[in-house]
Amino acid sequence: MKRVAVLQSNYLPWKGYFDIIHDVDIFIFYDDLQYTKNDWRNRNKVVTPNGLKWLTIPVGTNKHRLVIDVVFTDGKWQKDHFNKICTCYEKAPFFKTYENFFKEIYLGTSWKYLYELNRYLIKQIACEFLGIKTKFADSRDFEAHGIKHEKLLNLLISADCTTYVSGPAAKNYIIEEDYKNVGIEIVWKDYSGYPEYPQIGKTFEPYVSIIDLLFNVGPAAPYYIWGWRNNNTDAHSI
Repeated sequence: MKRVAVLQSNYLPWKGYFDIIHDVDIFIFYDDLQYTKNDWRNRNKVVTPNGLKWLTIPVGTNKHRLVIDVVFTDGKWQKDHFNKICTCYEKAPFFKTYENFFKEIYLGTSWKYLYELNRYLIKQIACEFLGIKTKFADSRDFEAHGIKHEKLLNLLISADCTTYVSGPAAKNYIIEEDYKNVGIEIVWKDYSGYPEYPQIGKTFEPYVSIIDLLFNVGPAAPYYIWGWRNNNTDAHSI
């Protein structure tokens, strides 16, 4: 039995992204697809005392490129993003716990490709901060011919997938009967029910970057992503 999830790499994604990673045995980054403008690939939201703020990486306006081909034209945005993160979260309870990690990311490292930055952040946060044991892989390492639905299905077959864990948005294009015919069960991820946690804003904002959760609750973060589903798990014991 092998549970698999397949998603494009996003910039500092929200907690639901890491919930799916935690659900599976292998998580496949699917970045050899068309880059989409105004999506989660190069931006995400953070919480400020005055509401939500976008952290957006400038990547140009070229519409004819894959995610893996998105190159940074300069690194000026890195210092800007670090400063914005500090301004938003320097008073958060666990800011100091993760400050050096993000300082090295933004001030100590020069990044060329968007997907490399995204993947590094995701894997480090998942493994080092959330304790996730899932294996990561690249879609280019598997046989995946065809387009859209067919390409994804062939990718999963090549990965020896028996259970595919997918976000609900994929219901718009996935043909479930085709998966059933090759012995792959589809599990639709349910993102509802996440408990609230302390935030610096006036009203709770659930759909924000994972860094908001980390800075506010620190090592208890796994409880607010998946641990709460176990009624016997206490947030303060994680």
